[in-house]
Amino acid sequence: MALGARLEKTTKAPGLTLAGEHLTLDLCGGLWLSAHRTLIVSDLHLEKGSAFAARSGQFLPPYDTRETLACLHEAVARFDPACVVALGDSFHDARGPDRMEPGDRAMVAALQEGRDWVWIAGNHDEAITEGIGGRYADTLTLGGLTLRHEPTEVGVDGEIAGHLHPCGKVALRGRAVRRRCFVTDGRRLIMPAFGAYAGGLNVRNPVFEPLFPGGFTAHLLGDGRVFAIGRSMLVKD
Repeated sequence: MALGARLEKTTKAPGLTLAGEHLTLDLCGGLWLSAHRTLIVSDLHLEKGSAFAARSGQFLPPYDTRETLACLHEAVARFDPACVVALGDSFHDARGPDRMEPGDRAMVAALQEGRDWVWIAGNHDEAITEGIGGRYADTLTLGGLTLRHEPTEVGVDGEIAGHLHPCGKVALRGRAVRRRCFVTDGRRLIMPAFGAYAGGLNVRNPVFEPLFPGGFTAHLLGDGRVFAIGRSMLVKD
């Protein structure tokens, strides 16, 4: 059964305010900051399939980059951002840009045309500094927001991070649904992974506890809607 049907009594996730900035949580997994005309996406993990093939000979269908970029193209077309921020681990490794097919590189160039594009360094791709367009930074400040790849141990008001690939799991009527999600406590927000092969970590995993000691709300990407789910409704894997 679809997530929307299973959570019919759960309210639709509204826009959020973080550090005085209004955020729109988009169903694609991106974050829209209308005041800054900025679209944020996290953990694209482009060329993950080719990385597995190159390192271990493990074959994955080599379509993850094309699928991820197609989803990003759809979001860019809808919002027409002045700036796109890729919040780290945009490539699965530092050699990812070298392995990209010419058509995929052309798609990245087309997405960047006429707008600012910022690659935030991640733990997978911190060595990438040139060759794929845009500009590079360790962190970025937008109004009251601080954008970085990995969340800090000490909570920072207005922090937006990725890295953990949060997913939420809900059990209703004897069945479970697991979806990527945004997670926030009103001070910081951790974004879902955008990449087709990125995977996810359950928000009930202990790694999230020190980041949200007072609890959190997970905003699950459902079927046609984003659903706000309190921690108590979420189950462990």
